[in-house]
Amino acid sequence: MIIENEAGVTPAVLATMSSADDARLRVIMDALVRHAHAFAREVALTEPEFELGIDFLNRIGQATNDSHNEAILFSDAIGFSTLVCLLNNGRNGATETASALLGPFWRMNSPRTENGGTLVRSPTPGPALFANCQIRDPAGLPLAGVEVDVWHSSPVGLYENQDESQADMNLRGKFITDDEGRFSFHSVKPAGYPVPVDGPVGDMLRAQNRPHFRPAHLHFLAFKQGFKTLVTQVFVDDDEHLEKDVVFGVTRALVGNYQRHDTGTSPASDITGPWYSLDYTFTMEPGEAKLPRPPIK
Repeated sequence: MIIENEAGVTPAVLATMSSADDARLRVIMDALVRHAHAFAREVALTEPEFELGIDFLNRIGQATNDSHNEAILFSDAIGFSTLVCLLNNGRNGATETASALLGPFWRMNSPRTENGGTLVRSPTPGPALFANCQIRDPAGLPLAGVEVDVWHSSPVGLYENQDESQADMNLRGKFITDDEGRFSFHSVKPAGYPVPVDGPVGDMLRAQNRPHFRPAHLHFLAFKQGFKTLVTQVFVDDDEHLEKDVVFGVTRALVGNYQRHDTGTSPASDITGPWYSLDYTFTMEPGEAKLPRPPIK
């Protein structure tokens, strides 16, 4: 199709793509082209700005490796990941959901850990945390046999794959819920942390004068056949960054009640000083059990 002028570009592209066999692909690509072309027209995109944008996308790919996914970080930092999560959970966004971002640090093969066991696999100074959790179905009945991945950053704000001083799989574990749908573990209280800013996403955040911290949280991924896989986070309620999460991941339902204990007997005899406890109940909805693709190896 010969293009006569600027106005003819969009319909020409849409017409060419309309013969795709996959109906869903036609819907998605049609909308993508229409909105992308409308964006360029709305902002009167210049050629240098276009080249800068293409370079930015190229740098995202170049900054992605086996231990870091810059594309996920970019999607998170513009709120796109949270938007997709909320659109696909909680009755298609009609209600607040207990789902949250997968994040860029999930690893599929976390070590199997017995209920009540520890996630600490190398010396990790910090206040002890004891978590007692339960998973139920929408009717409130306990779900046994749910496979639950748990992972989080250390008290210095680093995941083990970012920190050579931590053992492989430190602060990660995989649990199976018991007949009452319960699982429990011992770890250390996580801390808030800065997202990586040495790549193109960092350049974007600096240009926008934005903070680059995430509030402290635990990650959970719950998997059971016959139920929609639950990916979520439970945030520390007294974290200073709770109101300004750089990836917009905090919803009201995900703020946990991390109780500080200054006195009394802790669940483990070797614990000295203040420690924390967390009790939290998750709900899994019937649906397709499907694991996401790990963002890192």
